[in-house]
Amino acid sequence: MIAGPFALEIDASLDPSPAQFALIWAEGIRPPEPTAAIPAFLAPVLASTLEQGEDAIPAEVRQRVRGMLRYGKYKPSGRSKPASEFLLRAALSETFPLVNGPVDVNNAISLESGFPGSIFDADRSGRRLLLRRGLPGESYVFNPSGQTIDLQDLLLVCRECADGWEPCGNPVKDAMSTKTTAETRAVVAVLYAPPDEPEPAVASWARRYADLLASHCEADTVGFLTVLPDGA
Repeated sequence: MIAGPFALEIDASLDPSPAQFALIWAEGIRPPEPTAAIPAFLAPVLASTLEQGEDAIPAEVRQRVRGMLRYGKYKPSGRSKPASEFLLRAALSETFPLVNGPVDVNNAISLESGFPGSIFDADRSGRRLLLRRGLPGESYVFNPSGQTIDLQDLLLVCRECADGWEPCGNPVKDAMSTKTTAETRAVVAVLYAPPDEPEPAVASWARRYADLLASHCEADTVGFLTVLPDGA
């Protein structure tokens, strides 16, 4: 699926698709700075999460999200659980990560919707992305300490490179190579939703994501599109 300069493609091997996706982008954002205090848009989300507890992301949503990741060798539990569950645990323990504007938007939408999300510096990831499964032996570094994640059978976002397609994100942990920095001026994000989630609901979350990139990150232009699984 292509929208202007941005594209999200699904590899033929990912058939049937285990999920539906939203692609969200923003260009001309203000330089991201480390977040010093909880942003106004995030505060009510965190307060509501504390009030609701584990039910802030209903059990059936967590089960459906895990279901879209469970495949072959990959088991979405423990340290391999979806990023949205990590964020729920962090919010309930009042250790929610504050990073920078674009990442804070991504994390707020992920916590509020219950769907994991990835966000990339668009100049590092490129504007054309591909979804596929991880191959045996694939991994990448996901934090400044150099820790790696095994990608075999995991649902991946890949960027185009000279040798084909290189993994740069997934619903658990994104690669260091394409994360946002103080130099980031454009971002592209992927929201991963269960295949049976109503498309209008996914589009609504994507629209809110884009609106927050416009208002909180002062983007010049924003947009989004949804990509449905075959047969939906």
